[in-house]
Amino acid sequence: MKSVQVLISLLVLTGLSIPASAELQADMRRLIDTKRCQQCDLSEADLSEAELTGADLLGANLQKTILRGAKLRGADLSSANLIEADLTGADLRDAKLHSTTLRKANLSAANLTWADLYRAFLEEAIFNNANLENANLNDAKLEGTNFCGATMPDGTKGPC
Repeated sequence: MKSVQVLISLLVLTGLSIPASAELQADMRRLIDTKRCQQCDLSEADLSEAELTGADLLGANLQKTILRGAKLRGADLSSANLIEADLTGADLRDAKLHSTTLRKANLSAANLTWADLYRAFLEEAIFNNANLENANLNDAKLEGTNFCGATMPDGTKGPC
């Protein structure tokens, strides 16, 4: 009982919502305690405004995860899945992704309006139909990145 109270306290203090399932609770606790959650399932978690600088989320399932305003500077989201089955994307509006690794991540239809992707590693990431309006892509590594139909920072559409 005490560990549940501690987890709830941690979630409240870090601004994270209380997850529904025991598995999600365990993954959230691991992320909060260690900032490591490789291959974990954080789908449907609300990580709005969360402090996740340097977090290791390699291959994580982030479907329906809200990362609006999250601080993910230097985090590793390589091969993470941020696309929904119904082709709606993750909410990364205003997210701080400076120097974040998103190699081979699927961000199709994601909302990255005003996201800071300065010096982010985006090689082979998929941004099909994503909204990158007003996002900062300065000095980002873009080799092999797919922006098909994406709204680019300047409001133009990405090439297919």
